[in-house]
Amino acid sequence: MSLEEDLKNELNPQQYRAVTTIDGPILIIAGAGSGKTRVITYRIANMLEKGIPQSQILALTFTNKAAKEMEDRIKQLTGKKLQSLTISTFHAFGVKILRQDIDKLGYRTNFSIYDETDRYALIKETGRDLKFTAEALDLYKIGVLFSDIKTGRKQFTSDADQYKALYTGYQEGLKLFNAVDFDDLITLPIRLFHEHPEVLQEYKNRYRYIMVDEFQDTSHQQYELMHLLSDRNVAVVGDDDQSIYSWRGADYQNIINFEKDFPGMQEIRLEQNYRSTGTILAAANGVIRHNTNRKDKELWSGNGDGRPIEIFMPENEAAEADFIAESIQGICAEEKRKYDDFGVLMRANTQSRPIEEAFLEANIPYVMSGGTSFFERKEIKDVISYLRVISNHDDDVNLLRIINTPRRGIGRAAIEAVNNVADAMGSSLWEAIQTILAAPLENCPVSASTRADFEEFVSLIDNFKTMLSGKGLSKKVRSLVDEIQYLDYLIAENPKSEKAARFKMMNVESLIKSMEQWENNPENPDTSLYAYLNRITLLSRDDLDDGEQDKGKVNLMTVHASKGLEFPVVFIAGAEEGLMPHARAVEEGGDAAIEEERRLFYVAVTRARDRLFISSCLHRRKMNASVECQTSRFLDEIPEHLITYHEPSKTVDAEEAHELLQNMLKNLARPRVPKL
Repeated sequence: MSLEEDLKNELNPQQYRAVTTIDGPILIIAGAGSGKTRVITYRIANMLEKGIPQSQILALTFTNKAAKEMEDRIKQLTGKKLQSLTISTFHAFGVKILRQDIDKLGYRTNFSIYDETDRYALIKETGRDLKFTAEALDLYKIGVLFSDIKTGRKQFTSDADQYKALYTGYQEGLKLFNAVDFDDLITLPIRLFHEHPEVLQEYKNRYRYIMVDEFQDTSHQQYELMHLLSDRNVAVVGDDDQSIYSWRGADYQNIINFEKDFPGMQEIRLEQNYRSTGTILAAANGVIRHNTNRKDKELWSGNGDGRPIEIFMPENEAAEADFIAESIQGICAEEKRKYDDFGVLMRANTQSRPIEEAFLEANIPYVMSGGTSFFERKEIKDVISYLRVISNHDDDVNLLRIINTPRRGIGRAAIEAVNNVADAMGSSLWEAIQTILAAPLENCPVSASTRADFEEFVSLIDNFKTMLSGKGLSKKVRSLVDEIQYLDYLIAENPKSEKAARFKMMNVESLIKSMEQWENNPENPDTSLYAYLNRITLLSRDDLDDGEQDKGKVNLMTVHASKGLEFPVVFIAGAEEGLMPHARAVEEGGDAAIEEERRLFYVAVTRARDRLFISSCLHRRKMNASVECQTSRFLDEIPEHLITYHEPSKTVDAEEAHELLQNMLKNLARPRVPKL
């Protein structure tokens, strides 16, 4: 079958139009479950079929998982290798630009990318230099402020003026350590394009066709980056009703900006939902209709009406958790469902404890989205920090992490001496160490034994520079771990539990094995240390886990984490005022925040395929007191005829229980007649 025949057979009329409209600006409003990914992948496959070179197509999305899924689907459709096609997250694309041209902004091309842990460490270190008290260094609050300042969402106000010098020092520290943070991966390419229009022109000549997925989640900076790159052939796909990330800079108003900035654009609406029953969609439509600032659309389904939405009003969060656990067990037995058919969604992570306890009590396996990322574990960060310093000697944050890990006699006094030399020279710590080692013994600011420890450390790092070659990386990392006697260090750090130490060492071994798989993958042309470090910095936890180990488990997660997912059976827990909508949104955000909370509830509802349960507690514990709860306003917005109120299981008295048991025993004792 040709691709053209495939398009006509597989796509509805609106999808077909979106796929076959290649030239000019196009806005595709894709409602929940309307086949958005199918449209994007078929559209790219169609462009390739029409003779557009892979190298001229740029597709931008928000997660590596989504990018990988798109690439795999296009390969299946076309049967082609996609070596020249760019399907990337915004941040990974920013890295690609900076690796090529960051030297024009005064950086070296082997820059480090700081994750949140590194970023907080640099803020803390800068704060200490500026004599900030520990109380004044609220790292999370300062990190959010700095991100808002850098991305233009906020300006310094009088109440934040105290952090101006800290922000300046933080920025200077990044430059000194030849490092960038996540915000820089978007803001620096924009700056590069503005300051060096010839670089921008190179990219515009290269990418003639641009697509952006999840367009409602783009920030102002991501929109500006896309706008700078695209002249006319640009397609954006999104749904203003699913815009739930304003707290990290997303602005669904970019949809309106797109209409202004690209005159003559065509708008196509995908409203047929392939996921949910008619009842679930009618409920979602009934709720989201109360938002005023949105594009009018009405999702519909050919899947039949299905069951009504079941609402349960338990006494408290413990009863709510028991209801969810018992319902899951009952549905598994009655409908032959697997545990991974269930999604349990919450507004806040704080709701998870009673639900997790109920699952443990009932022996229900579950996976909780969110936990500590594998790459955030201390033992993993220690090894990665060695690799970062080997790749970039001027990375002070990671150098400070490993200079005495495992312990090698380089204490605080020695590190302070190195800091003093670095401050005097305006250099990185590595350069300061080199200066100390080159100084005559009589002028050396550290003792002879500390000097020897520095020499040993420098020699270790220099000896493993062979990692930069791009061959045999995993073997070299294993050799490094052995060289520093990391297992002995873990045992010394965990004197009461050698088992804990060996578990941590197993994590290190898992890291090395995953590295080995990555470098042996024929689809990875670049297996250098730089490429590996970029990969693990950009990947989120969801992207790193292949999900295999989570099959057969109930999915417990926040509504934000559920976006893009779907489950046959969904439980929405805590549909109460103060949680949905969240109290903070009601108090601080006004009507706009309430509308975003409503979009969040809409996202939760549209995750369900067949059955939807919503619970709203009568009481909930807050600050060690039981507080009376009010049902969420969003429940009142669901049309009444779609709802049934779930009755709790009837308590069985002793006499009835005895009778039920006797009947079961009779059935078990009855002789079975073999089937002929």
